[in-house]
Amino acid sequence: MSRTVQSSRGTAERLEQFRTKGWCRFPSDPVLTRWLAATLPAARAAITAPENQEWLRYQGTWFAGVNALPNDKTGAVSGGPPLAGQAVDFIAQELRFSGIAWDKAQISVCYPGYPMPMEGESEAVFRFRRDRDAAHVDGLLKEGPDRRRFLREHHAFILGIPMAEYSPGAAPFTVWEGSHHLVGDAFRKFFGASPPEQWGAMDITDAYQTVRRQAFDTCDRVKLHTVPGECILVHRHAVHGMAPWEDGATAGDDGRAILYFRPETGDIQDWLSAD
Repeated sequence: MSRTVQSSRGTAERLEQFRTKGWCRFPSDPVLTRWLAATLPAARAAITAPENQEWLRYQGTWFAGVNALPNDKTGAVSGGPPLAGQAVDFIAQELRFSGIAWDKAQISVCYPGYPMPMEGESEAVFRFRRDRDAAHVDGLLKEGPDRRRFLREHHAFILGIPMAEYSPGAAPFTVWEGSHHLVGDAFRKFFGASPPEQWGAMDITDAYQTVRRQAFDTCDRVKLHTVPGECILVHRHAVHGMAPWEDGATAGDDGRAILYFRPETGDIQDWLSAD
């Protein structure tokens, strides 16, 4: 079952939702709005920069923009303020991830027609993107000729900040609610008996694909729509993706543009076991 979700909650309800469903939303925040206003010029420049055109994929319908925002470890671009506001406070006080060194944000921009087939990809890969939103859990990277998955990144969470207005059907972010419980249990079973220094050498492909199928079968898929000034926080173990651009969906000149921060936990044990 799929649905689109738009709601606001207080701190206690928000924390409960994050723990139960694996995501929560923050309402319009003037502090975040000021940060975004200072950040937008740098983000727009990064999207058009020649060195970043390698990120334009799927016949020009998605700018992947991984780590393309030139922010520093405070989340600030040159001349702008540090990343701050309700969500950052919630992360520090409720999730106990304080003193975060922010990664360079992904600038994810979709355009009408997403997803189009990409040259060289298989029909199965394209179908998975079209029909399953290319759903995944971050940090498990494909490697080698057989494209096996290994743990390479230990994110604390995903923080999504919309850059511009777009309609709910414009390639929305999707998440399978409660999937972080299934995935967390599977990860703890898979990694828990081995020392952390060995985790990166362990091929998690089969366990990962099994638990992802379980999430598809048992968890509700929700489409999250936000407007500038709002943001969403998603659990690092949640199965999530990006839906196709729906007929009749609209966006401005910026496209469906969202900034995603995925800072490292700093402690691989926290990645496995923290809230």
